[in-house]
Amino acid sequence: MSGTAVHSTDVQPTDVRPTDVHEPLALDTDPAAYLALHAALDEAVSDALLDDRERAVRDRTREVVAEHVAPGAAARDRDHAFARDSYQALASAGLGGLLVPAEYGGTDDSTVAYAAAMEEITAGCAATSLVFMTQMHAAYPVLHAGSAELARAHVPGLVDGSRLGALGVTEPGAGSDASSLRTLAVRTPDGYTLTGSKTFITTGDKADVVVVFATLDPSAGRRGITAFLVDGDAPGLTRSAPFAKMGMHASSTAELFLDATPVPASARLAGEGEGWAIVVSSVTKSRISAAAQGIGLARGAYAHALAALHRLHGPTLPADVAFALAEMRGQILSGRLLLLQVAREVDRSGAATGGAIGLMKQNCTDIGWQVAVAATKVLGRYGDLAVLGVERYLRDAKVTQIYDGTNEVQRLLVARDTAGRVREVLR
Repeated sequence: MSGTAVHSTDVQPTDVRPTDVHEPLALDTDPAAYLALHAALDEAVSDALLDDRERAVRDRTREVVAEHVAPGAAARDRDHAFARDSYQALASAGLGGLLVPAEYGGTDDSTVAYAAAMEEITAGCAATSLVFMTQMHAAYPVLHAGSAELARAHVPGLVDGSRLGALGVTEPGAGSDASSLRTLAVRTPDGYTLTGSKTFITTGDKADVVVVFATLDPSAGRRGITAFLVDGDAPGLTRSAPFAKMGMHASSTAELFLDATPVPASARLAGEGEGWAIVVSSVTKSRISAAAQGIGLARGAYAHALAALHRLHGPTLPADVAFALAEMRGQILSGRLLLLQVAREVDRSGAATGGAIGLMKQNCTDIGWQVAVAATKVLGRYGDLAVLGVERYLRDAKVTQIYDGTNEVQRLLVARDTAGRVREVLR
C-alpha cells in the first residue's frame, strides 16, 4: 500500500501566531475535546460490524482513555514513566480482562470487543496499550493450558493490575522462528530447571510472573518445546536494565537470564512437548493485538494532524492537505475492516488461517506506520514538534512492524498460504 502523497513541501498557515503551534492540542488536555473528535471520526460501515456489547466496550474504553490515559501520554513518553497507572485505570473500569472468564475476574468478551478496545487504548497512548496487551498475552496461556490452580493463583492479579506479566519467547538466536529456541529445560526430581536467555521481553524487567518457553531437546525442534510459568523472584532468574528505544517509552523491554532456575512440575503448562501448540494459539491473540495497535496508531496520528491543521489553517484546509487527509482516512477504515473481520472469524471458528492472520498483522501495522509518516509530512515544518503529538505516534508505530512476527515473516506466511491454495489448481 503506497504512502500518502502531499504536493506541498511545507504547511503554509493562513493566520497563525507563533505561540499557537507551541501549545498542546485540546484533545491532549481536555477529555471532552478528545471524545468529541474521536466520535466524529467513527465510521458507520465499521461500526456496523460491532454488536451492542462490543460497541459498549469500545465506547467505555474511549471514555476511560479520554479521562485517564490520553492526557498523560506525552509526559509518560517524555519521562519514560512506566504506564502502570494508566493500565490500572483501565483495569479499575473492568477492562483488564476482556478475554478472561468471569471466574478469574474478567468479562469474557469477544475477540472483536478486545480488538476494538485495543484500537481505542492505542489511539490515546500506544505504550499503555503495549502494557495492556502484554498482561493479556501472559494470562492467555495460563488460562488455556495451565491448571485451574495456576489460573486462580495468577490470572486475577494480571487482570486487576496487582501483578505484572511477561511472555518469554524471543531469544538472541530465535526471534520470529520460535521453533528454534535454545533455552533448555532439564528434568529434576521436583520438576525442572531452566537455563538460557530471552530478549526483547516486554515488561521483562518488572514482571511478577513470566510464561517461559523452553525445550527439552534442542534437536527435536518444535516437538521439544514446553511452556512453564516462572515466578518473578525465582532463584537464578535475573534481568537486564530496560532497553533504550525509539518509541513506546512508557513500556519497558528487557532481557531475561535463567541459570538453572527451578520450576515445579505443577508450573508446567500442558504436557511436555506441547508448548508449540501454545505458541501458535497465543500468536493469534498477539497478532490481533499488534494489528489493533496499528489502526489505533494511525487514528491517533490522523486525529492529531487533523486538529493541528485546523489550528493552523482555520476551518478550510488547502486542497492538497485535504486530499492527503482523505487518503489517511481511507487507509484507517480499510485496516479496521480487515482487523474486525479476522477477529470475528476467530470468534466464530476459534481460529483463522495463517494467511488471514498474516495479512491482517502486516497490513494493519504497515498502515499505522504509513499514516504516521503521512501525518508528520502533511504538517510540514510543524510535524517535528513534540507538543503536537504526531511524532510520538511515528516513533511508536515502527516497532509494531517488528514484534509479534516481523512483517517480512508475515509476508512469507501469506506467500506459503497462497502457494498451498493454488498448488493443485496450477498443476
